[in-house]
Amino acid sequence: MRNERLELCSREELDALQLRQLQALLAEVQERNPFWKARLLQAGFAGRSMTSLSQLRNLPLLTREELIADQQAVPPYGTNLTYPLHCYSRLHQTSGTTGRPMRWLDTPGSWKWLMECWAQIYRLAGIRPDDVFAFPFSFGPFIGFWAAFEGAQQQGNLSLAMGGMSSESRLKMMRDLQATIVCCTPTYALRLAEVARLEQIDLRCLPVRLLILAGEPGGAIPAIRHRIERDWGARVIDHWGMTDVGSLGVEPFDSPGEMAILESQCLPEIIHPKTLEPVAPGQTGELVMTNLGRWGQPVIRYRTGDLVRAVTTPSACGLALLRLDGGILGRTDDMVTIRGNNVFPSSLDAIFREFTDVAEYRMTLLIRRSMPHLQVEIEPTFAATEQVHRTQELLERIGKTIKSRLNFQAEVIAVESLPRFELKARRFFREDR
Repeated sequence: MRNERLELCSREELDALQLRQLQALLAEVQERNPFWKARLLQAGFAGRSMTSLSQLRNLPLLTREELIADQQAVPPYGTNLTYPLHCYSRLHQTSGTTGRPMRWLDTPGSWKWLMECWAQIYRLAGIRPDDVFAFPFSFGPFIGFWAAFEGAQQQGNLSLAMGGMSSESRLKMMRDLQATIVCCTPTYALRLAEVARLEQIDLRCLPVRLLILAGEPGGAIPAIRHRIERDWGARVIDHWGMTDVGSLGVEPFDSPGEMAILESQCLPEIIHPKTLEPVAPGQTGELVMTNLGRWGQPVIRYRTGDLVRAVTTPSACGLALLRLDGGILGRTDDMVTIRGNNVFPSSLDAIFREFTDVAEYRMTLLIRRSMPHLQVEIEPTFAATEQVHRTQELLERIGKTIKSRLNFQAEVIAVESLPRFELKARRFFREDR
C-alpha cells in the first residue's frame, strides 16, 4: 500500500485493500465463528472466497434484531464470537435507547483496529499535537467515547477523563486545564452551555476550538449545530459510529457538512430500505456496513437503520472516500406519518433548537380518534408559571413553525421540568403501538 495515511488512498488502492481484507475476514469466520459459519453455509457460500467486491451482495443482510435474538438464545454473548472467551479483553454494550442492550466484546487485535480508525478520524478532523482533549462522559459500559479517549492518548494528546463529575466541575476543569477539544453528544454540549450560563461561565472565552460530537444526529442538523457553535464559539465536527460496527465516519475539517466514511476499514453500501436494492448515487437510502478489522465479533452487511445520501461531486480536499451529504439524515425506524406527512424526529429537533427560550423538550406520538397526534412538551428557560404571557407566545410560535414547515398541527404545552441527558438523549416516544 503506497499511502501510510489510509484515508488518503486512491479509489483503486481502496478497492484492492477492501478485497484483501474481506477475503481474510471471511476465511477467518468460516473457520472459527459459529454465527457466521451457519449464515454463510445457509447462503451457499461455505468454503468459498470472494474474487470481487461485487460478490458481497450475494451474502444476506444482517439486522440488529438477529443479533439480539442470538444473544438471547445463547446468553450472555451469543454465538458471534470468532475466538474462545479468554481471547477477549474488553466488554461494551449498546445504550439501549432503541431497545434491549447488546453486549459487544473486543480482542486486543480488534481494539487495535479501533485505534487505527480513531487515528484516521483525528487526522481528518484536524487535530494538532498540542490539543488537550476533554471527555465529559461517564466511562460506563456504553462504548461512548472510550475508543476516542484511548485513541487520543495513543497519539500523545493530553486527555482529561471527566467521569463521576458534575457538569459544573467539568466546565471548570476545561477552563483551568485549557482544554481545546471536547468530545460529547450534541445534547450534552447544549446542556453544558445551559450550565455555563447559570454558573456565569463564558464558554466563548475558553480555549475550546473543536467539539467532536457523536451518538445523535444533532451535529449534522444545521439549527442544532449553529446553536452549539454560537454558544461555544467553536467549530463542530460530526462523527458517526455504532457499538456493534465501530467508529467509521467523521466530518473532515476541510469539508463541513459532509461525513467521510473510513473505507480503508469497512465496506459501506447504500440500499433502498424496502426493496433492498442499491440506490442511485445521490439518492437517499439506508447505510449498510461491513467492518473489516473487528474479527473477534464482526458484522457483515449490517443494516444500520441510518438514512444517508452520497455526495456525487468531487471532494474539496481530494478524498476518494465515500462522503455522505449532511451526515446521518434520519433513521428508518424513527419515521412517522402524521396527517399524511412523513416526519422524522430530527426535523422537529431542528425546529426546537431554533428557539433560544427552549431549555428542553419531549415529543410523544399519540393516537386520538384513530389518528396520529403529536404532543410536544416544552420546558422554557424561564419560569413558565411566572411569565404566563411569554410562555403562551413561545408555544404559539413553536406551533406555527411546525405547521408551516411540516404541514401538520401539533399540541404544544409547557411543563416545569424535563430530564437532562449526559449520553444519548431520548426525547421521542410513541404510544401508537
